[in-house]
Amino acid sequence: MFTSENPNRPVVVGVDGSQQSLIALRWAAEYAARHRAPLQVVYAVDVPVDYGPGLSGPLFDAEQLRSHGRSVVAAAAAEVSAPLAPEVVISTAVVTGAPVTVLRDRGRSARLTVVGSRGLGALRRTLLGSVSTSLARHAESPVAVIPETTAQTGAVVVGVDGSPCSAEAVALAFDEASRRGAHLVAVHTWSEFYRYEARTTMQTEAEAVLSESLAGYAEKYPEVSVERVVAEGLPAKAILVAAATAQLIVVGSHGRRGFAGMTLGSVAQAVLHGAECPLVIARPEPSSVRQDHCESR
Repeated sequence: MFTSENPNRPVVVGVDGSQQSLIALRWAAEYAARHRAPLQVVYAVDVPVDYGPGLSGPLFDAEQLRSHGRSVVAAAAAEVSAPLAPEVVISTAVVTGAPVTVLRDRGRSARLTVVGSRGLGALRRTLLGSVSTSLARHAESPVAVIPETTAQTGAVVVGVDGSPCSAEAVALAFDEASRRGAHLVAVHTWSEFYRYEARTTMQTEAEAVLSESLAGYAEKYPEVSVERVVAEGLPAKAILVAAATAQLIVVGSHGRRGFAGMTLGSVAQAVLHGAECPLVIARPEPSSVRQDHCESR
């Protein structure tokens, strides 16, 4: 289960020198400051696999690439150390490897791994960069994907479906709403497909699922006002509509139909590709994943 009481776990942010990664860096620094957590700025030196002595093809100076990486992370740390997060302990790392692999490995022990929605290699017409998409799918810990614009105001929106992964998202969303002084919008949807019950019955059942999912949080976070949205329709669409003016969306990596080995649920994928504000994809601790595989109980 998500817990905010682990200050030693760092916030990891991937940088590549692009404007988009700078936006993600600033968001990550503010997140680290808000959580009083260390910030680790990571640059991946992606040397082609066919590079090496005796191999034909373009020549790459690996040391020059690492030197460039060191200059990128140094500039990134300087960018946020004084103005944004003077109290945050900042470390830097230049690691040889593919960006997704490097960030996934670093993220295993992280509180959160943060990436921009696009990097240097992504065309502006591309909806999401390959690194952000792949990391969101394959990471083993929570991931934040940061778009080109972010807001400091607005609600925190969380998708709820009653599954264990959704419970992680709810816990994280309440904590974020509390720290940000934000309103929380909890969204749950239902559908009549393959069901032969009265619509009023399905609505009532859905309201009960949402109430059960939020139980206990009002006492833990009395300062957080909560709006409950229960409606018929597609979950991703309802979440995105509710998040039109939000500052953050939180969803679980899998839903009620999740299964062991699944990399990212369909709702999380749809929200990932449609979100216009920062998105956090919540995941249980690795031991929890092994225990229940995020399957519905």
